[in-house]
Amino acid sequence: MQGVLWAAAFLAGFGLTIQVGMNAALRTAFGNAGVAVLVNFLVGSAGLALYLAAVRADWPTRTMFASAPAWAWLGGLLGAFYVVTATIVGPRLGAAALLVLTVLGQLVASLIVDHFGWLGFPQQPITLAKIVGALLLLAGVVLVVR
Repeated sequence: MQGVLWAAAFLAGFGLTIQVGMNAALRTAFGNAGVAVLVNFLVGSAGLALYLAAVRADWPTRTMFASAPAWAWLGGLLGAFYVVTATIVGPRLGAAALLVLTVLGQLVASLIVDHFGWLGFPQQPITLAKIVGALLLLAGVVLVVR
């Protein structure tokens, strides 16, 4: 089962690179990164709606909506920020530089979130091995962006 999860994560990351190129093409066609990203989200929302209809997913109740913490509603803004940034920055930096910097940002954030147990994640202290891993990734970033 772990292998399936790793493969899914790998494919999601692989898809991010492809998505940046697709969004850059929309940006060029539309002349506006924000419009390109809006189209991206609308197509994605339509796909999710079809998926939810196909699996006959139950919709959340009013109580479920009310029980979500206020900060949780802002995740979509972070997703939009990432997609707009990638759409603008990706074609300028290149796919490899964009994604390796993105992964470095994700690693730093995840180490902090895990260390403090924020956002519902279990608390997992930063260890020397994790710091060394982050520094090795940083070295990889330096090599990729040169």
